[in-house]
Amino acid sequence: MSDLPENRATTKGRLALALLPLTVFACLAAVFWSQLDSGRDISEIPSALIGTKAPSLALPALEGATLKDAPMPALTDAAVKRKLTLVNVWASWCVPCRAENPVILALAKDPRLQVVGINYKDQTDNALRFLGELGNPFSAIGVDPRGRAAIDWGVYGIPESYLVAPDGTILYKRVGPFDDRSLREGLMPAIEKASAGS
Repeated sequence: MSDLPENRATTKGRLALALLPLTVFACLAAVFWSQLDSGRDISEIPSALIGTKAPSLALPALEGATLKDAPMPALTDAAVKRKLTLVNVWASWCVPCRAENPVILALAKDPRLQVVGINYKDQTDNALRFLGELGNPFSAIGVDPRGRAAIDWGVYGIPESYLVAPDGTILYKRVGPFDDRSLREGLMPAIEKASAGS
C-alpha cells in the first residue's frame, strides 16, 4: 500500500514527459500558423545591409555577352558608381528567374535607374542561352561562379534584387521574383523616393 502514491507520481511524470513533444509541436505550429496568416509578404525579408554601403563589386564579365554590339562590361564598383542601380542576382537554372525576366527588362527601360546582374553559380553557355532566349536587361553582368559575392550581399536565394543609391547605400531588397504587389508597394516607392532625393 505504501508504494501506491509513488507509482502514481511516476506514472504522472511519465505521462507529462510523453506529452512534452506534442506540446512543443503544438506551440511551434501555432507560431508558424500565425506568421503565415498574418498577411505579411514573407519574401520581404529584412536585411541587415539596408541602410549600409553595398559590398564592393569586382566580378568578371560574362564572356560572350554583348551590349550594343560591344562586349558586356564587368560588374565593378565603377559600373554602378553615382547611379541609382538595381542589382539582380540570377541564373539560367533558376525557374523563377525566367518568369521574372520580363519584369527586369521593363525596369531596365526606366530612365531613373540602371539594371545590372550577378550571374550566380551558372555555366557560361547556359547563361548566354538564357539571355539570348529571354532578352538581356543588364548594362553590366558579373559572374559569381562560387557564390562568394552572393554571400557578401546576404543572398538568401535567387532571384534576389537590391536597389542601391548613387552613393552606394542599399535602399531596398527583394527576395524572390518581383510581382505586381512588390513592385507597387516596395520597389517603385523606393525608386521614387531615391529619385526625388537626388
